[in-house]
Amino acid sequence: MNAVLPDVSRTEVSSRLLPLDWVGMQGIDLPVVLDESGERQTVHARADVHVDLPQPQVKGIHMSRLYRLLDSLGEGAPLAPGRLRAVLQEMVDSHADCGSQSARLALQFDFLTRRPALVTEGLAGWKSYPVRLQASLSRGVFQLNLRVTVGYSSTCPCSAALARQLVQQAFLQTFAGQTLSAAQVASWLETHATLATPHSQRSEAEVDVTLKEAASGFGLLSLVDEIEQALGTPVQTAVKRADEQAFAALNGQNLMFVEDAARRIQSAPGLAGLQPQVFVRHIESLHPHDAVAWASAPRAL
Repeated sequence: MNAVLPDVSRTEVSSRLLPLDWVGMQGIDLPVVLDESGERQTVHARADVHVDLPQPQVKGIHMSRLYRLLDSLGEGAPLAPGRLRAVLQEMVDSHADCGSQSARLALQFDFLTRRPALVTEGLAGWKSYPVRLQASLSRGVFQLNLRVTVGYSSTCPCSAALARQLVQQAFLQTFAGQTLSAAQVASWLETHATLATPHSQRSEAEVDVTLKEAASGFGLLSLVDEIEQALGTPVQTAVKRADEQAFAALNGQNLMFVEDAARRIQSAPGLAGLQPQVFVRHIESLHPHDAVAWASAPRAL
């Protein structure tokens, strides 16, 4: 005997007749396939999915329907903007009896890619970048945002100037009135150039961009490359001494306050048209607190 299973979300009416903005699930494990520059990888994503519930008399949504539609993103073809829109439309359609007109989906995962050393040929290492995709469909209007977090090193310009002054003063005090050869100057610098050093720290930039539905992919690799090029000092993976020296040189050539970092990304040519929203954080080595800055997309003149 096959008994009909009860479904109280359909047979009972809500005791409080109020609409709800969003109802759904959070933190669903999901494998998704990415295709970046022709290289495919499967990543472990955590998904949030919701629909609106405008009809106040409906007791609850159909979460199993959302789950099954979401699960389809883990099958077969790589993730793409058009595929996200199609799934969101299916979610709205599956809740027609709830009066739903909007659906949204968020995916969080780490994008893993191989990064070469600065100098040493053939040396490389894996590096991951936290990513959040936020897609929504509301009354037929699709919106897709991508946020990526990029790590970099920042060296304080003020600290660098103070360190240079101390080295300069020590040099003048040691050799006042003397005529020196280049070899003598080089010998002194070898021992005393680090009499004072500027403070540096690991830092991170969160960049949120708007993507178009017609895009064939998400452009993660090109986005990361553009951000790292703008900053000039991305953190490294595998290094030898020559690479560490090259990294030290990059830090010296790219002194930056948190304000400088935000403006560098904000004005990056490759981000034009993507409406970048920037948040940067310098995890201070001098202070017990962090320095932070936010920047919106530059306004057209």
